[in-house]
Amino acid sequence: MSNAKALPLLQPGEVEPCCPPLAERPLTADEAERTAKMFKALGDPVRLRLFSAVASHEGGEACVCDISDVGVSQPTVSHHLKKLKEAGLLSSERRGTWVYYRVEPAVLAAMGQLLTKAAAA
Repeated sequence: MSNAKALPLLQPGEVEPCCPPLAERPLTADEAERTAKMFKALGDPVRLRLFSAVASHEGGEACVCDISDVGVSQPTVSHHLKKLKEAGLLSSERRGTWVYYRVEPAVLAAMGQLLTKAAAA
């Protein structure tokens, strides 16, 4: 018997963006807090490498066993993955003894829109 469960697919419009484009209006305190948490999580080189490893992995998800070679100990890898999850950039699913991480595309799209619109303004 398998413990694997299917994750629901997000449809466009189901996820609220973190905030409006920077050129649209000033951010509220809550929007700035959420956005800063995401960018702060990506501001660490090890986290950025782990995030990149997950994002670039075939299928957009990776087993922790496939991405842990980033020059730090396994407990440190777990700490950084936890920070990326807390920031809403990754989700995870346990399958047997391994944990698989997936990029949250809706959050990335919202962050990209935030910066793209600002750059075009």
